[in-house]
Amino acid sequence: MSIDKTALYRDLLLQAKGLFDGIRDPIANAANLSALIWHGLPDLNWAGFYFRKGDVLLLGPFQGKPACVRIPVGKGVCGAAAEKQEAIIVGDVHAFLGHIACDSASNAEIVVPLIADGQAIGVLDLDSPEFNRFDAEDQLGLEALVRAFLDGSDFS
Repeated sequence: MSIDKTALYRDLLLQAKGLFDGIRDPIANAANLSALIWHGLPDLNWAGFYFRKGDVLLLGPFQGKPACVRIPVGKGVCGAAAEKQEAIIVGDVHAFLGHIACDSASNAEIVVPLIADGQAIGVLDLDSPEFNRFDAEDQLGLEALVRAFLDGSDFS
Protein backbone atom coordinates (compact mmCIF):
# COMPACT_ATOMS: atom_id res chain seq x y z
CA MET A 1 0.00 0.00 0.00
CA SER A 2 1.44 3.35 -0.96
CA ILE A 3 0.55 6.63 0.70
CA ASP A 4 0.12 10.05 -0.85
CA LYS A 5 2.87 11.85 1.03
CA THR A 6 1.96 15.24 -0.42
CA ALA A 7 -1.56 15.00 1.01
CA LEU A 8 -0.29 13.52 4.27
CA TYR A 9 2.17 16.36 4.87
CA ARG A 10 -0.41 18.96 3.79
CA ASP A 11 -2.79 17.59 6.44
CA LEU A 12 -0.04 17.48 9.08
CA LEU A 13 0.89 21.09 8.30
CA LEU A 14 -2.71 22.25 8.72
CA GLN A 15 -2.96 20.39 12.02
CA ALA A 16 0.37 21.80 13.22
CA LYS A 17 -0.65 25.37 12.42
CA GLY A 18 -3.85 24.79 14.38
CA LEU A 19 -1.86 23.48 17.36
CA PHE A 20 0.48 26.48 17.25
CA ASP A 21 -2.33 29.04 16.96
CA GLY A 22 -2.02 31.40 19.91
CA ILE A 23 0.75 29.30 21.51
CA ARG A 24 4.19 30.87 21.11
CA ASP A 25 6.09 28.65 23.57
CA PRO A 26 8.70 26.60 21.65
CA ILE A 27 8.72 23.71 24.14
CA ALA A 28 4.93 23.34 24.05
CA ASN A 29 4.95 23.59 20.25
CA ALA A 30 7.83 21.09 19.95
CA ALA A 31 5.99 18.67 22.23
CA ASN A 32 2.81 18.88 20.16
CA LEU A 33 4.65 18.68 16.84
CA SER A 34 6.65 15.62 17.87
CA ALA A 35 3.40 13.92 18.97
CA LEU A 36 1.64 14.94 15.74
CA ILE A 37 4.47 13.54 13.62
CA TRP A 38 4.72 10.37 15.74
CA HIS A 39 1.03 9.60 15.30
CA GLY A 40 0.73 10.93 11.74
CA LEU A 41 3.65 9.28 9.94
CA PRO A 42 3.99 5.54 9.49
CA ASP A 43 7.04 3.44 10.30
CA LEU A 44 8.72 5.65 12.91
CA ASN A 45 10.38 4.57 16.13
CA TRP A 46 11.44 8.06 17.26
CA ALA A 47 10.39 11.64 16.49
CA GLY A 48 11.61 14.67 18.35
CA PHE A 49 13.76 17.68 18.90
CA TYR A 50 17.22 18.59 20.05
CA PHE A 51 17.94 22.23 20.92
CA ARG A 52 21.37 23.81 20.71
CA LYS A 53 23.11 24.89 23.89
CA GLY A 54 26.57 26.13 22.94
CA ASP A 55 28.39 23.33 21.10
CA VAL A 56 25.91 20.64 22.16
CA LEU A 57 22.45 19.57 21.04
CA LEU A 58 20.36 18.91 24.14
CA LEU A 59 17.36 16.56 24.08
CA GLY A 60 13.98 18.29 23.77
CA PRO A 61 10.40 17.04 23.48
CA PHE A 62 10.07 13.70 21.69
CA GLN A 63 8.02 10.54 21.17
CA GLY A 64 9.64 7.12 21.36
CA LYS A 65 12.13 5.32 23.58
CA PRO A 66 14.48 7.25 25.87
CA ALA A 67 17.19 8.94 23.82
CA CYS A 68 20.71 10.33 23.96
CA VAL A 69 20.62 13.50 26.04
CA ARG A 70 23.63 15.35 24.58
CA ILE A 71 24.97 15.25 21.04
CA PRO A 72 28.00 17.38 20.14
CA VAL A 73 27.45 19.65 17.15
CA GLY A 74 29.23 17.98 14.24
CA LYS A 75 28.79 14.44 15.61
CA GLY A 76 26.29 11.86 14.37
CA VAL A 77 23.49 12.67 11.94
CA CYS A 78 21.91 15.29 14.22
CA GLY A 79 25.19 17.07 14.88
CA ALA A 80 26.13 16.99 11.19
CA ALA A 81 22.78 18.51 10.15
CA ALA A 82 23.18 21.27 12.74
CA GLU A 83 26.75 21.98 11.67
CA LYS A 84 25.98 21.97 7.93
CA GLN A 85 22.63 23.72 8.46
CA GLU A 86 20.97 21.39 5.97
CA ALA A 87 18.70 18.38 6.09
CA ILE A 88 20.32 14.96 6.00
CA ILE A 89 18.61 11.75 4.91
CA VAL A 90 20.32 8.48 5.82
CA GLY A 91 18.89 5.29 4.31
CA ASP A 92 21.10 3.01 6.44
CA VAL A 93 22.38 4.57 9.66
CA HIS A 94 24.81 1.68 10.15
CA ALA A 95 26.72 2.92 7.09
CA PHE A 96 26.88 6.54 8.35
CA LEU A 97 30.37 7.17 9.73
CA GLY A 98 30.06 8.36 13.31
CA HIS A 99 26.37 7.49 13.70
CA ILE A 100 25.25 7.73 17.32
CA ALA A 101 23.00 4.76 18.09
CA CYS A 102 20.46 5.77 20.73
CA ASP A 103 18.12 2.92 19.73
CA SER A 104 19.55 -0.21 18.10
CA ALA A 105 16.22 -0.71 16.27
CA SER A 106 16.77 2.43 14.16
CA ASN A 107 17.89 1.76 10.60
CA ALA A 108 17.05 5.02 8.78
CA GLU A 109 17.03 8.65 9.86
CA ILE A 110 16.16 12.12 8.64
CA VAL A 111 17.27 15.27 10.42
CA VAL A 112 16.04 18.77 9.57
CA PRO A 113 17.86 21.71 11.17
CA LEU A 114 16.02 24.55 12.89
CA ILE A 115 17.55 27.72 11.43
CA ALA A 116 16.83 31.11 13.03
CA ASP A 117 18.76 34.29 12.27
CA GLY A 118 21.25 32.28 10.20
CA GLN A 119 22.08 29.92 13.07
CA ALA A 120 21.14 26.31 13.76
CA ILE A 121 19.22 26.49 17.04
CA GLY A 122 18.34 22.79 16.99
CA VAL A 123 17.12 19.91 14.87
CA LEU A 124 14.02 17.83 14.22
CA ASP A 125 15.06 14.16 14.19
CA LEU A 126 13.05 11.19 12.93
CA ASP A 127 14.17 7.56 13.08
CA SER A 128 12.68 4.46 11.51
CA PRO A 129 13.25 0.73 11.84
CA GLU A 130 12.71 0.53 8.04
CA PHE A 131 15.79 0.95 5.84
CA ASN A 132 15.44 3.79 3.28
CA ARG A 133 12.26 5.01 4.98
CA PHE A 134 12.80 8.70 4.17
CA ASP A 135 13.04 10.46 0.82
CA ALA A 136 12.92 13.93 -0.77
CA GLU A 137 9.13 14.13 -0.25
CA ASP A 138 9.63 13.57 3.47
CA GLN A 139 12.31 16.24 3.51
CA LEU A 140 10.04 18.80 1.84
CA GLY A 141 7.14 17.97 4.15
CA LEU A 142 9.26 18.08 7.30
CA GLU A 143 10.94 21.33 6.23
CA ALA A 144 7.48 22.90 5.88
CA LEU A 145 6.57 21.66 9.38
CA VAL A 146 9.83 23.09 10.76
CA ARG A 147 9.13 26.48 9.12
CA ALA A 148 5.66 26.53 10.71
CA PHE A 149 7.19 25.59 14.07
CA LEU A 150 9.79 28.36 13.84
CA ASP A 151 7.21 30.91 12.67
CA GLY A 152 4.82 29.91 15.44
CA SER A 153 7.33 29.94 18.31
CA ASP A 154 8.98 32.76 20.24
CA PHE A 155 12.61 31.96 21.00
CA SER A 156 13.43 35.25 22.73
